[in-house]
Amino acid sequence: METVRLRLDIAYDGTAFSGWSKQPGLRTVQEVIEDAIATLVRHPDLEVRLVVAGRTDAGVHATGQVAHIDLTEQQWRAIAAARRGATTEASLTRRLNGIIAATAKDVVISRVTVAPEGFDARFSPLWRRYEYRIADATSGHDPRRRAHTLWHPSALDEAAMDAAARSLRGLHDFAAFCKPREGATTVRTLLDYEWTRDAEGVLIATVRADAFCHSMVRALVGAAVAVGLGKLEHDELTRILDAAVKANAFPVVAAKGLTLVEVAYPPDAELGARAELTRARREPVGRASDPSD
Repeated sequence: METVRLRLDIAYDGTAFSGWSKQPGLRTVQEVIEDAIATLVRHPDLEVRLVVAGRTDAGVHATGQVAHIDLTEQQWRAIAAARRGATTEASLTRRLNGIIAATAKDVVISRVTVAPEGFDARFSPLWRRYEYRIADATSGHDPRRRAHTLWHPSALDEAAMDAAARSLRGLHDFAAFCKPREGATTVRTLLDYEWTRDAEGVLIATVRADAFCHSMVRALVGAAVAVGLGKLEHDELTRILDAAVKANAFPVVAAKGLTLVEVAYPPDAELGARAELTRARREPVGRASDPSD
């Protein structure tokens, strides 16, 4: 049967979620959205499966998450018939948000579009970009940002943190910064990692890579904080990376400061080829690694 693939651009506050992935008895982003889609197509027992660009952990936020779902032509026609003058995509976006808002105020569907041929939310991306926020003794603490910013009581040396972060860029085995998963590779290309301060003095980490293994971003941030406190020397951090063994020299920071802000895809004509290339690279032993934090 022919299917219609839809791309969903999604934003959410991860504070009250047990992560993205559906888990029995727990509230997750995936479950909230899949339930809304099942309600929209008027099949509450329909097996709906969202495929996501990055399976974020409990407490992690997103402003630029991307997922896809496949509907049958019959389901798509039923949705299109109820569009009430708007384009099908605009109508679907509005109606999904209406259903979600009835029970959840912390998820928004930014946009729904018919996906181009070859599009795969998980395997087609070129890279994913996260940001992490830390308010230290230098910047002060804004209580309005308490759910999205790590508060640190000490002053952190942002110059040292930035230098250390930049030294980790490139293609490496990031096993020292990943929670191991059986059959999953920890080799990644870290395209960008830097630290700056915003207008309020809050430290902002920008971390961009082709994909991330489990807890990788929060471990990278934890390492930088250790450097910023003077507890870890720059050259020691490089040795930890080269050792490619899970490190205990620094803590993994809390999830609440982390936000997935962007997922980048190639031009439409290259989507299918990119997905095939990623699958071949990520499944050397028959199991895909998780392209998320």
